[in-house]
Amino acid sequence: MNSQELYAFQSYGSVEKSIQSVKLSNSEQLDFRFDGQLNESFWQSIPAATGFRQQAPIEGDPATEKTEVRIAYDDKNLYIGVILFDTEPDQIKAFQKRRDQRITADERFVWIFDTFNDQRNAYFMEINPNGMRTDGLVSTGQGGGINLSWDGIWDARTYIGEFGWSAEIKIPFSSLNFDENSSQWGVNFMRVIRRKNETALWTGFRRNQGLARPQNAGVLTGLEDVSQGLGLEVVPFGILSANKEVVETSSSTEISPDAGVDINYSITPSLKASLTFNTDFAEAEVDQRQVNLSRFAIAFPEQRDFFLEGANIYSFAPSSGIDPYFSRRIGLNEGNPIPITFGARLLGNVGKNNLALLQARTRESGTNSAENFTVARVKRNIGTESTIGFIYTRRSEDVLFLGENDFSEGLQTFGSDLELATSSFLGDKNLQFQAFFVFHNANSALNESSDFLDRSSRGLRLNFPNRPWFGHVSYREFGDAFDPAVGFARRVGFRRLQPSIGFAPQFSNSDVIEQVEWGIRFEHLMDLDFTLLTQDLVFTLGEVQFSSGEQISVDVARNYELLEVPFDILRDGTIIIPAGDYANWVTEVGIETAEFRKLSGELEVEYGGYWSGTYTEIEAGMRLRPVPGIELTPSFERSMIRLPEGDFNTNLFLFEGIWDLSTELFLTLNVQYDNLSEEIGLNNRLRWIITPGSDLFLVYNHNWEENPLGRYETINQAGVVKVSYTFRF
Repeated sequence: MNSQELYAFQSYGSVEKSIQSVKLSNSEQLDFRFDGQLNESFWQSIPAATGFRQQAPIEGDPATEKTEVRIAYDDKNLYIGVILFDTEPDQIKAFQKRRDQRITADERFVWIFDTFNDQRNAYFMEINPNGMRTDGLVSTGQGGGINLSWDGIWDARTYIGEFGWSAEIKIPFSSLNFDENSSQWGVNFMRVIRRKNETALWTGFRRNQGLARPQNAGVLTGLEDVSQGLGLEVVPFGILSANKEVVETSSSTEISPDAGVDINYSITPSLKASLTFNTDFAEAEVDQRQVNLSRFAIAFPEQRDFFLEGANIYSFAPSSGIDPYFSRRIGLNEGNPIPITFGARLLGNVGKNNLALLQARTRESGTNSAENFTVARVKRNIGTESTIGFIYTRRSEDVLFLGENDFSEGLQTFGSDLELATSSFLGDKNLQFQAFFVFHNANSALNESSDFLDRSSRGLRLNFPNRPWFGHVSYREFGDAFDPAVGFARRVGFRRLQPSIGFAPQFSNSDVIEQVEWGIRFEHLMDLDFTLLTQDLVFTLGEVQFSSGEQISVDVARNYELLEVPFDILRDGTIIIPAGDYANWVTEVGIETAEFRKLSGELEVEYGGYWSGTYTEIEAGMRLRPVPGIELTPSFERSMIRLPEGDFNTNLFLFEGIWDLSTELFLTLNVQYDNLSEEIGLNNRLRWIITPGSDLFLVYNHNWEENPLGRYETINQAGVVKVSYTFRF
């Protein structure tokens, strides 16, 4: 059987791969040395998963290097032993070391565990030859993919030798939710050989499949009598913080010790309850500064671990642009922290239902009253790949700073979403349908008079996520008064139709070009009376991926905007765009070099019409990795706006310096500046992973502001020491 016949057989023959796990005896457990080398005799007696096939650059061809994966377990842990053979071991790429950073520059071995074998959600984990670990959650459907919010407790050791590299991975069963009544999990493995830009999978290697689709995974068998133990996890933490505020010529310094605790308990192996008291997120990474020249608000991503966990369940109609629950509404006000007294959470699976319940209370802080937040989310599996879900949120204040109004009923939001999917459309194609409806009650304290539809949003989306052809069409409506109190709506009061189509063939016979993508995207946005407000037509003239890893893209777009009221573009009254109709053409060119190189970079240049004038935007960034563990990443964004109403430039400078001394000790330097705020921000962050799940953080922040004389003066300084330790029972 030749390679093309074998490819066709595996693509369309519904052949399900399986790998057998083996339980270690007491003597084998005693002999086990966790060092990344598979020298123990028991590894050789365990059947290996082999036969990896390319997804890229040549779909379906055998992988150019051999990979062997074996799985063992004992009463407490699951073990993976993998040998990644390489005929050129001196060419193995291994720069990165930092925990939870996405591996983009190095060789990597990746796997998923669908522990409920329901083909909808899975745990995602990856390592590189340095033993660097990254993890997350996989969810299917539109807007699905890999979410790095989950941070599990597990460990890995690696070894590089003349054969290539190998790894031993240890995952406690207490770190995973699973069906204790099943001996089978869904599983898949992927290997990336960076210097070849080769991606190879054990199963599901077609371009419309992949590791992020548990539907195309194989099966792990032989898991008998596994347990999470008592399932109790206690994580106490202590904090010492110092804060200095400078106002004109005076300053004040406050030093405060504090402590708190997180408690997690597995009610069942598939359902976990959590409590957090006196919660503090001082160790969270700072938001990346942005210059906003649009008329609408920007949503910054969540950085706090407590709210990140369970993000795959909370996710509501992803890809449809609706956020009835936006976790940054809790404990943050314009990016400034509000103390959280306690939080309670329930996450997991009950039969075919995925559950996420959250209750949190914030303390009074400044002009912000104490508040209670409730979020409830249920997603039920239907059919083989589909789900139906419901969400409820509530926000209530003890005392309104607007007055002594009774606010006991709170601001409540209700929503439902439907996801229908199949992997067998037209035989072997993916097809996905999504629908949602969300509404909330009126704010009686503000004497709102809006009707039900004004306070609701709804939409439909049909998606064809395949290769080489792909496309989608969506329609959504947002009422004029839609404003979920624990959610986020960037724009309201519109009806929007958006179709797209694209074509991305592989060039398997070329040594230069791997893939070229062409496409058309269209957006037609009207107000609720069908008056055209925004129209975008975007042509992707070519997005070329070269075999060397470089990319070039060219886009041309036409934009129409109806500006109904004047727009204060800088929000300071200096430049006002008058109301009226505006139509403009824009061209964008982008170049990106391969990230596995010691020096890589990207450049985007955009030029075209902008309201009544023109703009030129240049975004440039580079990444220097002189030695493993050190990474320097400066980036610069400059917009040059030329308008009859006035000219101006914006500059945004970001610099991140990373020094990873090992896979457990990391130091980060982050500097940000923009010429609109005229502020410089410095964030230093050191993290030491004492043991998996236990951390020491040292954080120092310093902010400067430009004075009328053009000098930069300190406006605040803050330092934090935080230590946490995980006790498992």
